[in-house]
Amino acid sequence: MNVEVKRSDTAYKLLIEKDVDVPMRDGARLKADVFRPDDGGKFPAILNLGPYQKDKLWVPPPQLEEKATPSMNWETVTPEWWVPKGYAAVRVDGRGSGKSPGQCEPWSLAEAIDFYDAIEWAAAQPWCNGKVGLSGISYFAINQWFVANLQPPSLKAIIPWEGFADIYRDALFHGGLLSVFMTNWITAHTMHHVMGRAAQHQPDGWQTNTMWHWLHHNLDSGVLRGSQAQWDKITVPFLSVGNWTGFALHLRGNTEAFMRSPSKHKKLRIQNGSHVHPFYTDEGKCDQLRFLDHWLKGIDNGVMDEPPVKLAIRKGRDVIEWRHEHEWPLARTQWTKLYFDVSAATSGQEPRVGSLVREKPTKASSCTYPAFSLGTMGSTSAASSQVMGGGIKPGMGIALSTPPMEQDTEITGPLAATFHVSSESEDMDLFLTLRHFDAEGNEMMETGQQGTPVPVAKGWLRVSHRELDPKLSRPYRPYHKHTRRLFLEPGEIVKVDVEIWPTSMTFQKGHRIQLDVQPRDGVGSQSYLHYHADYNTGTNTIHAGGEYESYLLLPVIPKS
Repeated sequence: MNVEVKRSDTAYKLLIEKDVDVPMRDGARLKADVFRPDDGGKFPAILNLGPYQKDKLWVPPPQLEEKATPSMNWETVTPEWWVPKGYAAVRVDGRGSGKSPGQCEPWSLAEAIDFYDAIEWAAAQPWCNGKVGLSGISYFAINQWFVANLQPPSLKAIIPWEGFADIYRDALFHGGLLSVFMTNWITAHTMHHVMGRAAQHQPDGWQTNTMWHWLHHNLDSGVLRGSQAQWDKITVPFLSVGNWTGFALHLRGNTEAFMRSPSKHKKLRIQNGSHVHPFYTDEGKCDQLRFLDHWLKGIDNGVMDEPPVKLAIRKGRDVIEWRHEHEWPLARTQWTKLYFDVSAATSGQEPRVGSLVREKPTKASSCTYPAFSLGTMGSTSAASSQVMGGGIKPGMGIALSTPPMEQDTEITGPLAATFHVSSESEDMDLFLTLRHFDAEGNEMMETGQQGTPVPVAKGWLRVSHRELDPKLSRPYRPYHKHTRRLFLEPGEIVKVDVEIWPTSMTFQKGHRIQLDVQPRDGVGSQSYLHYHADYNTGTNTIHAGGEYESYLLLPVIPKS
């Protein structure tokens, strides 16, 4: 007799079913692997659907806390850990990927519909208790938002672990600037499926021109709506997991979810460091297990009685302290303006160094810097320089620094900058980098998602994209429409509001905060460079003081 199993302390044996057909509403049959308890009971299912090939063994790095198993797969739950605890793990090759027929359309409405059908199929299986949850990293987090838009009836809980939620703002176009991480990603996975081992099963599944689709829709026209979270429709219980070092890809989606979803049962966790390691720690798995035990097994474990926000408060150089909070942004935040003083850099000569000060300078001043024109370079080398060698350069723009901190100062939350700019060109790119320097003047970096050193936070804006959505904008999180381009007239001074992605950092007494304002990617951008097109020519100018209220807005958290 089949009985629903609630306990998580029974060690079930693993049963594996390979290449199971999962029927779609249009008659297609996607291929899945099912890992489930070898038992007669009914168990909840944890699903993943995507293009990373369910049969591709992931050999984890040696420092991963969870040890390698024969069934490990990139960024998915490990069956050898979850199945003994009374869960079925189901991996589905997305349409056109791995062993599934059809054409792959990553993060599309079509894929979300397939995911919906896979969820309902799993819920109807004789081994399932009718309840389905989702947990996975990155790709397997992102499309959780998009299938949640569709509200599958059997979907009872999701854990989007570091997953963007708006393909336009979070991933493709940061402040209107194209992130070449995304163009590199689609190129790499097209090659995997056309030239790699996956081509032995499905050589024709990546013909859809996703690259052209993304580049062509470089304004938020509504075409990408299926790849954007519709927050009013995401009411499923969720544990949204972000990473402070996930600026330029995932973090914004995880915090926007907690702020904007009307779900009555939502939690937010933000960690630090590597992209994959926390998911496989005992601490990280415990958070997942307790959440899913509650929603998929009905176990009253108190997880939803605890404060909904869990933050890794950063102390510098990867030192953290976990802290629970009751809201996001934190209600006790002291929103603090540090004004731009560029008077020391009016000559425009390198190094261009200004200050961040508590009081707005009474006299207006300006700092002009080169926009790094490509000049007479040939078209091919000019294009490649934009994405390869044309990014990180010393001495770009202006650096604005505070005096040494008079006491330990914690900033935790969203940030923004408001200032006034002009250009000799019809457009202007702004790259903001928040940096941390110790008392000896050494920069303090953190271990980023990709394992490379990163600064505290970043923000971006192509000035022609400066138009705000007044309904969605907040002083601490300007929300840009991206529906049209407002080109500049030469010398025209305009006000801009730049979103800086959320962060947490404690600046100790004697340490300094520095904000770089630059025309190209700055320090710590190695993994997430941007394409600049050919708008940056001539010079750009920052205006501050007097009638120009230019400032950095910081979320300062008072000591308890």
